[in-house]
Amino acid sequence: MWIIWICRGGGNFDKIRIVKKEENNYAFIDGQNLNLGIRSLGWKMDFARFRKYLAEKYSVITAYYFIGYVPGNQPLYSTLQKMGYVLVLKPTIPDSDGNIKGNIDADLVLQTMIDFPNYDKAVIVSSDGDFYSLVKHLYQNNKLRFVMSPYVKTCSTLLRKEAKEKIVFMDNLRKKLEYK
Repeated sequence: MWIIWICRGGGNFDKIRIVKKEENNYAFIDGQNLNLGIRSLGWKMDFARFRKYLAEKYSVITAYYFIGYVPGNQPLYSTLQKMGYVLVLKPTIPDSDGNIKGNIDADLVLQTMIDFPNYDKAVIVSSDGDFYSLVKHLYQNNKLRFVMSPYVKTCSTLLRKEAKEKIVFMDNLRKKLEYK
């Protein structure tokens, strides 16, 4: 909040309070990209701290967390919901090598566009270059708050190019966000 004093003449001052408008920002989180990116740095994310960080640092009111659905991970999904994330679960299928694959890219882009009129700015959490068109569109329409990339070395060149100055890297957030 700011307070401004205005002189009305004769030495009398009127006090006017100007209250900063609270932003209504949404986060769209590529869960697998975030998790693997942070783990590649040698630490684990404290997701409760991360949710609080998004709210306090970027005024994120709604935080979507996109992740592939694996039946045995129900306790994880419940915990994330209790921490304040809105989960978007994608059915998973095994790839040709038997690894479980739950590609959430289209779902994240679609949800970002469905909610476009409902938020002031978007925070995209991923290093994936598949989101460069989305980031470009958000940037051009003044709807991009930031791209948060888990790791500077693995961040897509296309994503960096489209986010321009609106990209932050999470490799320096260990002290604030590490699970202990």
